Amino acid sequence: MLATQIRQKDATFYFVSYQAEDLLEKVRFMSRFYGEQGEVISEEEVPSGDEIAAFIGGIEKSDKAFQRRLSRRKIRAIRNFYETAVTQPPIPGTILLFTNEKLEFEPLGAIKNAGNLREPQDKFLIIDGQHRLAALKFYIEDKKEEASSIYVPCMIFDGKTEDFATEMFVIINSTATRINKSHLIDLYEKVAWESKDRKLAAKIVQRLYEEPDSPLRYKINRLGGRSRQEKWILQAELFNEIHKWTLDSQKALEKFSANEINKLSEIYYQTIRDFFKAAQQVWGETWGNKDYMVTKPVTIKAMIRFISDIAFEPEKFQNFGVDYWKKTIASWENLQKDFRCDGFYERFAAKGQIERVGKIYRELKRAAGIE
Repeated sequence: MLATQIRQKDATFYFVSYQAEDLLEKVRFMSRFYGEQGEVISEEEVPSGDEIAAFIGGIEKSDKAFQRRLSRRKIRAIRNFYETAVTQPPIPGTILLFTNEKLEFEPLGAIKNAGNLREPQDKFLIIDGQHRLAALKFYIEDKKEEASSIYVPCMIFDGKTEDFATEMFVIINSTATRINKSHLIDLYEKVAWESKDRKLAAKIVQRLYEEPDSPLRYKINRLGGRSRQEKWILQAELFNEIHKWTLDSQKALEKFSANEINKLSEIYYQTIRDFFKAAQQVWGETWGNKDYMVTKPVTIKAMIRFISDIAFEPEKFQNFGVDYWKKTIASWENLQKDFRCDGFYERFAAKGQIERVGKIYRELKRAAGIE
């Protein structure tokens, strides 16, 4: 296919114009899948006659993917735009495509940056533009007579690992209006330019969510408030508290390799895990009880601050096992009645959550006799 080669610093990529039907045959729709959460539409949940819902329910899902789950509402809105756009081009912006195959490029004579680009053997991943292409699919199914007249501008990135595509996705979508923070946290590890303190915090949160021995396993909401199962705290909230802790080691972490960061995340994880195992025993029947505030976000965040006050030196973390923590916080058993939902906000009166977390944190320290 005819392509323009574009060079920017050390990067080389290609601009091509694809006929709509041809392009849809060459792309692979995917979405990031939080398997335990049940967020993806299953076949029995697809409303009768809703072709868009059926399409979303049938696309490939993977916990290794970086793309967001497709939105029925957004696809319908874009398809409606395609139907009403007459003088305006339906897809004026480029679709970003990725393949890890190194594509051959043959310049056309003296024109070095224009030539023939060999297409990949496998389908392209879509870095940016899944909703536009999904809407295009439904639009040309209804308007087949127009399909041959629609060409889609595309940028093709080739010959890199999928981490490159993930990083580009994050760069494009890292404003609050484009991607929720929980999704972004999941991808920090693959973003080369992200700070090591953030990567470390993200790894710790990931372990707390998925490790079989974690007291918070599957209780962390990674979907920004849309989970159908009982959750205790948003991933973004937990990340913020743990990041404050890892931020203290920012300068030291600059010299750490990726492997050392991974080992350190295991040390942090074990410390937090053992603390929450001890807390679960001390809080007794109030742990996970909907009539108490013990496992609500404000208290979990306060407890993370409590841990970081004591375990602020990673090289000494091996001293903090379940027995140590249980002995340290044994007096919290006497606080159970104060953490009943009934009257809790009066007992811990505050102007907002930040102030309330601070009050709970100070009360936990006071009860434990920590200066």
